[in-house]
Amino acid sequence: MSNLLLPLLLMLVVAVPLIMGTRKQKRAQAAQKELQTGLSEGDRVMTTSGLYGTVADTSSETTIDVEIAPGLVTTWLRQAVREKVEPTVDDGLLDTDSTEVIEDDASSITDADAAIELEAAEKEKANSQSATPVEHGNK
Repeated sequence: MSNLLLPLLLMLVVAVPLIMGTRKQKRAQAAQKELQTGLSEGDRVMTTSGLYGTVADTSSETTIDVEIAPGLVTTWLRQAVREKVEPTVDDGLLDTDSTEVIEDDASSITDADAAIELEAAEKEKANSQSATPVEHGNK
C-alpha cells in the first residue's frame, strides 16, 4: 500500500494545478468570446495591437468596422478586439463655472512672471551643449 501512496501523491500534486489552470483559461476564453459577440455600435474598444476606436458597424458575424478618427473607418476581425474601454471626456464639454476659473487664472499672470520664465529659458539654452557633427565621408 505504501508503494502506491508516493506515485499517487505525486500525480495529485501535478494534476490539481494543471486542472485549475485549464479551468481558469476556459473561463477567460468564454469571457473574451462574450465580449466580442456582445459588441454594439458606439462602443469604445481597444484592439490587440493597441489601437483605440469606436465601433461603427457590427452587421457581419466575423468582422466589425471601427472608426479610428472622424471619418476614417477600418474593418477588423472581431477577435482583434481586446477590451471595451471607457469613453474619453471631451475637453469641449466643460461647464461654464470651470471655464470662468480658467479665464481668471490666465488673467492673473503678470508681465513679471513672463519675464522670469523667459529669463529661465534663456539660461537653459545658454547652458545646453550640442555635439559636433560627424562627417561620414571622411575617414
